[in-house]
Amino acid sequence: MQSNAEMTSRAMRRHCELDPPSRHILDQALTHLGLSVRAHDRVLKVARTIADLAGSERIQSSHIAEAVNYRALDRAYFRT
Repeated sequence: MQSNAEMTSRAMRRHCELDPPSRHILDQALTHLGLSVRAHDRVLKVARTIADLAGSERIQSSHIAEAVNYRALDRAYFRT
């Protein structure tokens, strides 16, 4: 068994599918925070973990929003 952090691109396409509202939140975060493709993948993996902990089969917009907030906090912390 593999952890979410170790997911390949193929596994991410299968297990991190987003509905339109979730995709919109992530796209806005990418634009607003200037996230890279690598950061995008990390946010998706964190969102997948949050969904798993919530017992959700699918990533929901609240999971994406929480993962984006963690990423924003990381960026703010390392800037100081």
